[in-house]
Amino acid sequence: MVKQAESPAARLGFKEGQVVQEFGWGDDVDDALRTDLEALVGGELVDEDYDDVTDGVVVWWREDDGDLTDMLVDAQTVLDDGGLIWLLTRKPGRSGHVGHDEIQEAATTAGLHATSTFAVAPDWSATRMANRGR
Repeated sequence: MVKQAESPAARLGFKEGQVVQEFGWGDDVDDALRTDLEALVGGELVDEDYDDVTDGVVVWWREDDGDLTDMLVDAQTVLDDGGLIWLLTRKPGRSGHVGHDEIQEAATTAGLHATSTFAVAPDWSATRMANRGR
């Protein structure tokens, strides 16, 4: 039996019952990915104003959205220990693309490390942010 490839949403590693906070929602986000994420966790993504502990964060980010370091610091404020942070950025050649060097610099300044990156939707790439070891 051939194993079916994981959906892009499943590759983000979230599980049923987890609370996932979403930052940077806009008209250009990938609605199919959002729908798949909500189905995966079994509920709606919570918005930027949510102030309880979360299991994970998804940040939609574009070149002109402001200071990425500040966003990554903010994303960590209510994140439970071991929680996942995924930075979703526009793919190269798309309006709003953010370069890998900028992502890496912002992550380092925010106390994170940019690890794996993969195509998560037609116009979006996902980069996992991990805590830097002390």
